[in-house]
Amino acid sequence: MTRVDYYNDPNAPKANSIAVAVSAFIQDGDDRVLMIRRTDNDLYSIPGGQLELGETLSQAAIREVREETGIECEVTGVIGLYSDPKHVIAYDDGEVRQEFSICFRARYLGGTEAVSDESKEVLWVSLEDLASLRIHPSIQLRLSHAMNVGDPPFFT
Repeated sequence: MTRVDYYNDPNAPKANSIAVAVSAFIQDGDDRVLMIRRTDNDLYSIPGGQLELGETLSQAAIREVREETGIECEVTGVIGLYSDPKHVIAYDDGEVRQEFSICFRARYLGGTEAVSDESKEVLWVSLEDLASLRIHPSIQLRLSHAMNVGDPPFFT
């Protein structure tokens, strides 16, 4: 399945659904950020995905990180709640989803980097090198909020 993210785009299609999503910002001991290159849009992102029935938000974040990267983590806090109706995600099956995502801060526990059906690349990126990656503005926003460690959680 492919997807197109629209952000502040007056030509974006109208949303016809909403789903709860989670993502996780994780740094290793060298302050590098865990990133993936998505298979559905070829952009770099922090790992994340949709909440499944029967799990908590933090369980979903831990599962998504493990599935997409092979990395184990522990959720330690909330970076922000993102529900901007100007960010919609269009899928090739006709679904156009309004963003509703919780971004968590998580602690790296271990594991071995591994790609998945959703990630064609898994890498640890230095803060300086993040600017060289093709990252959607919605993920750049999460990264900027994550860098402000003492700030209260962001919300829209």
